[in-house]
Amino acid sequence: MKNVKQRIGKLITLFTLLAVTTIITQVNAKQVKASQAELTDIKILMVVSGYGQGAEPAGEQSKEKANGKTLIKREERPGYEFDEFAKAYSVFKENGIAIDIASPNGGKVEADKFDPNKPYNAKVLADKTIMAQLNNTIGTSVLDANDYDAVFVVGGKGAMFDLPNDTALQKLIAQIYQNQGIVSAVCHGPAAFVNVKLDDGSYLVANKAINSFTNEEEMLFGKKWLSKFEFLLEDKLVEHGAKFQSSQIMLSHVAIDDRLITGQNPTSTVAVANALVKHLGMTPVKADMDIEDKTLAVVAKFLSGDTAALNVLTSALSGSDDQAEQTPGQYHLPLVGMYGFYFHKNAKTTREFEQSLALMSAAQKAINNPRLDMEIAKILAKLGQTTKAKATLQQLLAGNPDFKPAQDMLKAL
Repeated sequence: MKNVKQRIGKLITLFTLLAVTTIITQVNAKQVKASQAELTDIKILMVVSGYGQGAEPAGEQSKEKANGKTLIKREERPGYEFDEFAKAYSVFKENGIAIDIASPNGGKVEADKFDPNKPYNAKVLADKTIMAQLNNTIGTSVLDANDYDAVFVVGGKGAMFDLPNDTALQKLIAQIYQNQGIVSAVCHGPAAFVNVKLDDGSYLVANKAINSFTNEEEMLFGKKWLSKFEFLLEDKLVEHGAKFQSSQIMLSHVAIDDRLITGQNPTSTVAVANALVKHLGMTPVKADMDIEDKTLAVVAKFLSGDTAALNVLTSALSGSDDQAEQTPGQYHLPLVGMYGFYFHKNAKTTREFEQSLALMSAAQKAINNPRLDMEIAKILAKLGQTTKAKATLQQLLAGNPDFKPAQDMLKAL
């Protein structure tokens, strides 16, 4: 009988231990879930310019007379960059972060022209929730900085017009930063920071590493609106004490100074968004680079001295050039040639001319454009490679016998 009681006692003890263990396991599981839930409570404010509008007759209008009738014509104005918005939003969404979208006046905002068929754009355009937010953005004047852990300002030429003078946005950014939040922007997005002052009266950007769309990039790619800007962004940031840094044109560059994160151009967008996620204490979900960013990353390696990088581009391509351009995970070879074309416009050293020549030559067949062939011939001549320059012109004329610029240059050589 005694043995039976002892066995029953042991069983009761065992069941008690099992029950306690189960309870502890459940509590730990709940704690883990609670911790994960806390991460999803993080909220980012994405800010876009509301300045943009196309040429259709609506919004700001001017009157013109034609055939005795008054015509209404709307002035075209630049907006925000949808590519940058789409890439950054996708990063935040994939990491489970809540997002609000704001613009200076609220309501519907208009992006600059963009390609809706690009995978990252198509994905966002199909997201009814975020598109509804873009069609009804929150005005900056009604926002509370205490609701946000970070702010991300999207670029686009429009940012140069309405963001720098939005006092409500300035106060919002300053308060988020002083609340120990993170302040970030890409391309022309840092225009929102130029006039932001902290409580001590200092500029937010003073004595901080920062970058943005550079003066050099403006001269190459921003001529349409350049004369209408009140200032050049790089110059204004430096004027207000920023320690400006940058990379070569259109290559990814992220400047991080504690809780201030900025990216140079559209190619920098994903890197800025991922840096923001990291500073929020999270490990960013790994995602494949889109074909353009991946291609320009290889170009960056080549320009930094990795001469074999171009071989990666050409050897990785298979099938037709059109197929290579559109295959996810592959490279965009024509983009390499176009990059070389613009890179050589600001080339100053022999090495830079040689690099631009290599980039254009790598994509010469894929682009098959007389203008590119002419530039290649000019660089060859500049570098003293006359024989190769003549051969390039002769090959150009074989397919375009009436192309006068090539005829004239060949005679001059």
